[in-house]
Amino acid sequence: MEKELTRAEEQIMEYLWDLSEAFVKDIIENMPKPKPAYTTVSTIIRILEKKGIVAHKAYGNTHSYYPLLSREQYTENCATNLVKRHFDNSLSNLVSFFTSKKNLSISELEEIQQLINDEVKKQKKS
Repeated sequence: MEKELTRAEEQIMEYLWDLSEAFVKDIIENMPKPKPAYTTVSTIIRILEKKGIVAHKAYGNTHSYYPLLSREQYTENCATNLVKRHFDNSLSNLVSFFTSKKNLSISELEEIQQLINDEVKKQKKS
């Protein structure tokens, strides 16, 4: 997925991922008040469909929409793009940024270190 989603598109996708498949009215019913207009959600869904992220099943004049991209795939794509654009495609630069700039607590640093140690052990066994 090359195209990034707008905040509004991401919000609609969150509901669609949770529902797995839904009509526009189902998405709106799950949204908090004040609820957006039907035409607004319908337009965003059609944009997502043009981007190849959503597809539909036709039932007469109505359509049921479902995601073609999982939440995990989208998250992975976003993280990959973040590292490419802002950290010279280097995970080490990303980790360095967060560990030096974000005032992490000792427990947070130890948790990160444990995650890395666990992955190193796992890969050594493979």
